[in-house]
Amino acid sequence: MSDISTTQATGRLRRPLMTLLQGLFTLALTLVGLLLITFALSALSPVDRVLQIVGDHASQATYDQVRHQLGLDRPLPVQFWHYLTNLAHGDLGTASATGQPVLQDLLSTFPATLELATLALIIGSVLGVIFGVLCARFAGSPWDLAVRTFTLLGNSVPIFWLGLLMLALFYARLQWSAGPGRLDDIYQYSVEAKTGFVLIDTWLSGDRDAFFNAINHLVLPVLLLAYYSLAGITRLTRIACLSEMNKEYITLARAKGAGDMTILVRHVLPNIRGTLFTVIALAYTSMLEGAVLTETVFSWPGIGRYLTTALFAGDTTAIMGGTLVIGMSFVIINNLTDVLVRVTDPRVR
Repeated sequence: MSDISTTQATGRLRRPLMTLLQGLFTLALTLVGLLLITFALSALSPVDRVLQIVGDHASQATYDQVRHQLGLDRPLPVQFWHYLTNLAHGDLGTASATGQPVLQDLLSTFPATLELATLALIIGSVLGVIFGVLCARFAGSPWDLAVRTFTLLGNSVPIFWLGLLMLALFYARLQWSAGPGRLDDIYQYSVEAKTGFVLIDTWLSGDRDAFFNAINHLVLPVLLLAYYSLAGITRLTRIACLSEMNKEYITLARAKGAGDMTILVRHVLPNIRGTLFTVIALAYTSMLEGAVLTETVFSWPGIGRYLTTALFAGDTTAIMGGTLVIGMSFVIINNLTDVLVRVTDPRVR
C-alpha cells in the first residue's frame, strides 16, 4: 500500500512539473519565432538602412564602409546571431528618425500606451461583463436589442473617425474635455516624468491641478478604446452565458428555486471565467496593438504613434524594436492568461 501511495504522490508531483516544462518550452519556441520574424522584417525590407545613414549623395567607399560597420555584408545567419547578441545586451540599435537608442525611445513611449490601454481595459471589461450578463438575462428584450446594436456599432465604425468626432464635439464645440496630448502646455514641462505614467507622475509632483488635467486628457481616448473593447467583451459574454443556461446544473438550480439573475451570477459566471479571462486578454493585446490610430488622432505620445512616425520615415531599426516590444507583450499576456485560467479553474488542471 505504501508503494502505491508513493507512486500516486510522485505522479501528482510529476504532472505539474511536466506542464510547467511544456509551458516553458512553448514560450521559448514562441520567442524564437518572434525574433525570427522581427529579424526577417529588417532583412527583407526594401528600405536601405545604409542610405538612410549616409544619404543619397555619399560615395561608394563611404557606403561600403557603413555597410560593413552595420554587419550587412555578412551572411544572414551571422547577422541574426549578432542581432541576438545585441538584444542580450539591451541594444536595439539607433533610430534614424530621433537619433536616440531605440530602447530609450521605447522606454519613454511604451508606458503611455500601457497606461491608456490598461485604463480602457478596466472600464471596457467591467461594463462588458455587466452588459453581457444583463443581455443574457433579458435575451430577446428591447434592452438586449439596444445593447447589441450599440456594440455592433463599436465593431463597425472606424476608430479614427469616431475619435475625430469626439474631439470635434466634446473638445472643440462643447469644451467639456481637454484636447490632444497628455497635458496642457502649462504643465508639460513642469511635471518630471519619473515613471512615464502621466497619472502617477502628476500625483507624485504634488500639483493637484496637473493631476486633474491629466485625467481630463485621458477621458476621451480611454473611453474610445474602452468602447471598442466593450463591444467584443459584451457580445462574447452574452454568448457564453446563453450557452451555459441550457445545461443540466442550471436546470437543477432552477428546480431548487433559484432566480435567473442568481443563476447567472453564482453559477454561470464562475463556470465561464476561463472564457472571460481569454476574451479580456485578447482585448488587451488588441488595444496595445491597435492604439496606433487612437494615439495618432489624440496626439498621444505612445508606442503606436512612435511606430507610425517610424513607418513614414522608413526607420527599419525603430520598427523592429517596436514590433518586438508589442510581440513580447502578446506572448507575456497570453502566457499569464493561461496560468491564470489553470489556477482559477480546476477543470483545466
